[in-house]
Amino acid sequence: MKIRILGTGCDKCDKLETNVKEALSTLGIEASVEKVADLVQIMKYGIMTTPGLVIDEKVVSYGKVLKPKEIVKILESVK
Repeated sequence: MKIRILGTGCDKCDKLETNVKEALSTLGIEASVEKVADLVQIMKYGIMTTPGLVIDEKVVSYGKVLKPKEIVKILESVK
């Protein structure tokens, strides 16, 4: 599983990364987590509001900081 956090490095982006790692730990899932800060790369995903969450190249959320419980639900649905 490949997870990308889309954002320019703001506090919300950092918090989303922390929450993603917590959700992965809760489920015992190993995944690569990558932060994408380049605006050109972010725009390729078609989002205009960060932070964005991409799992296996599919945008699953953008514009808000998901809580770990919300991320767990998303991860369970894509496994």
